[in-house]
Amino acid sequence: MGSAGYFLRATWRPGMPLSRSSLTWGSPCSAGPRDGNRSAAGAIEESPMWEPEAWASSGGWPAPRETRTGPSLSSVLNELPSAATLRYRGPGVLPWGAQEEEEDGQRSIQSVAEATQKELQEPGPSRELPWPMQARRAHRQGLARNQVAQGSGSRATHWALLLRRSKEKVREGLRSVQPWDWTLKRIGGQFGAGTESYFSLLRFLLLLSVLASVLTACMILLPTWLEGAPPGPPAPNASSPCGSYMPGSQGLVTFSTHLFNFLSGEGFLEWSPLFYGFYPRRPHLAITYLCSTFAICLLYLLLILHRSVSGLKQTLLAESGAVTSYSHRVFSAWDFGLSGEVHVRLRQRNILFELQVELEEAAVRRQAAVRTLGQQARVWSVRLLLNMAVVALLGAAFYGVYWATGATVELQEMPLIQGMPLLKLVVDYLPSIFISGVNFVLPPVFKLIAPLEGYTRSRQIVFILLRTVFLRLASLLVLLFSLWNQITCGGDADAEECKTCGYNYKELPCWETRLGQEMYKLLLFDLLIGLAVTLLTQFPRKLLCGLCPGALGRFAGTLEFQVPDEVLGLIYAQTVVWVGSFFCPLLPLLNTAKFLLLFYLKKITLFSTCSPASRTFRASTVNFFFPLVLLLGLAISTVPVLYSIFLIPPSKLCGPFRGQSSIWAEIPESICKLPQTAQKFLFFLGTQAFAVPLLLISSILMAYTVALANSYGRLISELKRQIETEAQNKVFLAQRAVALSSANRAL
Repeated sequence: MGSAGYFLRATWRPGMPLSRSSLTWGSPCSAGPRDGNRSAAGAIEESPMWEPEAWASSGGWPAPRETRTGPSLSSVLNELPSAATLRYRGPGVLPWGAQEEEEDGQRSIQSVAEATQKELQEPGPSRELPWPMQARRAHRQGLARNQVAQGSGSRATHWALLLRRSKEKVREGLRSVQPWDWTLKRIGGQFGAGTESYFSLLRFLLLLSVLASVLTACMILLPTWLEGAPPGPPAPNASSPCGSYMPGSQGLVTFSTHLFNFLSGEGFLEWSPLFYGFYPRRPHLAITYLCSTFAICLLYLLLILHRSVSGLKQTLLAESGAVTSYSHRVFSAWDFGLSGEVHVRLRQRNILFELQVELEEAAVRRQAAVRTLGQQARVWSVRLLLNMAVVALLGAAFYGVYWATGATVELQEMPLIQGMPLLKLVVDYLPSIFISGVNFVLPPVFKLIAPLEGYTRSRQIVFILLRTVFLRLASLLVLLFSLWNQITCGGDADAEECKTCGYNYKELPCWETRLGQEMYKLLLFDLLIGLAVTLLTQFPRKLLCGLCPGALGRFAGTLEFQVPDEVLGLIYAQTVVWVGSFFCPLLPLLNTAKFLLLFYLKKITLFSTCSPASRTFRASTVNFFFPLVLLLGLAISTVPVLYSIFLIPPSKLCGPFRGQSSIWAEIPESICKLPQTAQKFLFFLGTQAFAVPLLLISSILMAYTVALANSYGRLISELKRQIETEAQNKVFLAQRAVALSSANRAL
């Protein structure tokens, strides 16, 4: 069998250049009987090494071309799928294996040894070395010491190194003092990364509320008392062309009245630091009050953008395309932080479910690809009818919110309502009740409608989330629009109620406090609804499930922690706080207490009554999609606040801006009191001479960023194509190895 051909034994891996060191020749003469049904990988791994007579005197390289038969290395490599891409490599590039195969083997071994010695003397970056973590760390520290020793003469290099180390230490210190770090790890280990992301977002929103509370205390509360004690409420006989304003209850009141005032924001709370109308008319206080609003908004924007960008990286890494979706779930979807057999089995079921979802979506796409024109028309007709039903439900919900807001003022003036405190409290909460009701009823309806539209599972989730987000944020906008309609007389400045003062001073003598009260009631009612659902629904249901192990217990079932619904509830609550922070300065402080209570309440509920959802939500989506919704809520909340600052006249009887034509008018008046140079500079910032160049520079930077992103995208696409080509090369080599092995057994 001396004339038998040789076959390839592949030791090549993706990313490794094809060379003689990655492809060795095996002799089929020494191959024994093998199972014909083995996989290609098994055939490659179990292929025999060289027999002694097959080796040449060069010490390990194949015999010369004239002493062996069968396909040559050059001919095999020229058949690779990647050989078709030679035209993209430029002129003068030789095909695979076209190098001289008759070169001296000892010279090749010597060159390999020299390269190895050079690699040992000059190793690459620490992360690329095949060493343990401690050895990599020691290597990195040694390189850093060498660099410092070589550049000891440069003080700039020394200070740059110290600054970098200081940043690392500060970052590690901040990471170590993060609250509930161990709790989040425990939640992630038992309930998955999606549930952990919800609590991480809750902690992030709590941090935003704490920072906003600190800024409010420093820029509003301290200036209020540093300039003297604020005056009391206006006297009952105080009058002006804009009517009179008499907040608070007169005389002795009962405990029930105090309780109702606490829940509605009226009475003793109406003239307190909680609301806008309490703060006196002082120039410095007006400036700090307005600047605190812009500073807090800018802080919110920067922190949310930072979180969104970090979430975008995870999303792009996790959702790299349909080519790697199956392999990603098979090889790298396991969560090694899980503990306990129950949670391990749950994770196995989750991975199984994700694979089933992928297969179901592929089947839906195949069905959609082969639909006839009549079937397409029928599907689109069903979708049109269902979307019309969704629009009708949303329209009815918005009309209910608008009617409740308009009817609240009329019902409060009825003698029957005023004589019954409990009924008056219900009327005060009528808009909040309608908003919470539609947010509680319509999302389950959307979940029932989505499967009927014929979309894939992921598309269904996207539509459910978009409709739910639109419902929550649009219902809040409808409430604000109805309040704007009452304040500005429907935008008619010539109306009798608004002609004198620019706003409806008869019904709303201090309209800023009224807006703050509505946001305060929304926040408080949302907290009360959460407590009621937890204490009156979830815990009794868990008890019923445990006490009744039969059919009734199975009917009650186990509660699932729905991450999308819970996160959207957080975003809605935070949007309410953003809208009301200008009119209720202490609302971020109340929101801090609410989120703190909510964290422990959800934690207890999670570990005692809930189980992870059977249809999980990816953590990458939570880290990117929901911060985008949070940015949308921030953008929506700025619209009514900026409209109130620039266009609606402030109340004449309350607040730090009383007597001004607009809230923003305080800024130009304060600038005019500055030195002439500062005035010219600040007014220059508002002219076209500054705005136009700034716009041009921003446009150039944006165009450069877009072009850079496109170039990176093309590079990534090219690298993906190269990876696919390398995978095809491996498949081709495996097929050739199996074919040659079969031919050898036939001989």
